[in-house]
Amino acid sequence: MKVFVPKERRPGETRVAVTPETVKKLAKRGLEVAVESGAGASSFFSDDTYRNAGATIIDGADAAGWAEADLVLTVTAPEPEQAARMKRGALLLGLLAPHHNGDLVNTLADGGISSIAMELVPRISRAQSMDALSSQASIAGYKAVLLAAHRLPRYFPLLMTAAGTIPPAKVVVMGAGVAGLQAVATARRLGAQVEVSDIRPEVQEQVESLGGKFIDLPMEESGSGEGGYAKEMTEDFLRRQREIVAQRLTGADVVICTALVPGKKAPTLVSEEMVAGMKDGALIVDLAVTQGGNCPLSEPDQDVVSGGVLILGPSNLAAEMPRDASTLYARNVLALLEGAVEDGELTLDLDDEVIDGALLTHDGNVRHAPTAEALGRPAPAIAAPPDEPPAGTPTPEPSTPEPQPGQEVTTS
Repeated sequence: MKVFVPKERRPGETRVAVTPETVKKLAKRGLEVAVESGAGASSFFSDDTYRNAGATIIDGADAAGWAEADLVLTVTAPEPEQAARMKRGALLLGLLAPHHNGDLVNTLADGGISSIAMELVPRISRAQSMDALSSQASIAGYKAVLLAAHRLPRYFPLLMTAAGTIPPAKVVVMGAGVAGLQAVATARRLGAQVEVSDIRPEVQEQVESLGGKFIDLPMEESGSGEGGYAKEMTEDFLRRQREIVAQRLTGADVVICTALVPGKKAPTLVSEEMVAGMKDGALIVDLAVTQGGNCPLSEPDQDVVSGGVLILGPSNLAAEMPRDASTLYARNVLALLEGAVEDGELTLDLDDEVIDGALLTHDGNVRHAPTAEALGRPAPAIAAPPDEPPAGTPTPEPSTPEPQPGQEVTTS
């Protein structure tokens, strides 16, 4: 089975989908790995290190890598023209951002190309090692605080000097997901005072364990959604949240925005009015900028100044730490493939909840229902369980099963 790893073409993308470490492990499973020349250069993995790991190096001008591969591994979504070179029945795997790349999804489905979107991997215990969103978000949260510390016109820690005492910087983190919690930990290590706002009350313990202070909100309902993500809340709740948070922002030196809702526009948490109420010299880092931003003033990869407040909108902070970001991402990819590759052959087990949840296109269909709906394509029919009786068959009265040893009842 042939695997191709192209050089990323997205501007500013420095990561690579495999490392010499994972190439060796893929080769042990019988896969023939070809890497485009220079694919790992920005992550400080040379062509020679890939050769020594067992990979073949392909010249960048050679389109055969796409056309001959049974499996193509990428970090970000390729251009539709690149994917169109793939043969029918091949598999593309990467962070494909289907809600932003409709043309690519149509190309894959129409070409009979299967695809796995790493951001669709379900957040279940068994899939933690495959969770690329978490591994990359952790890097982004860490880097966001370092960026803020670099651009902020004052110290982060408390300093007692002969000339007097400098109080610590005040940091407010919006969202206590993976990126937010890493931001809390990093800001605390730098000596800042940290407060955190999140609509999921169960994350309070995690915030406080890292030294942050949880901002209490009037919680009439939990904001927890599927898979540990936040869910979309009502506009009335968001209005009350903004009123409470606005009081904290007036004294904040740094605001780190990380709040996202899967498949939806990012919620507006820091309004223009709230920015106007912040002090001169304060700084906002909006990590949600690629999904519309938690602050409406943020612009992707631009510095925006509003009323003395600097607003940064970095769209790909993980790529600024390419060596570690690539190492973690490549391990996520390897973990997913290890369950699907046996003796050099790839099998997509549609009964496996990880594969089923992450499979974007397959057999000419768009399997991810929200994407299919957005593109106006029919969602594939879901086959009935084998033991389901034919239509019209009388249904027997339900019986109460005997409890099994160790059986638990859970609610969601």
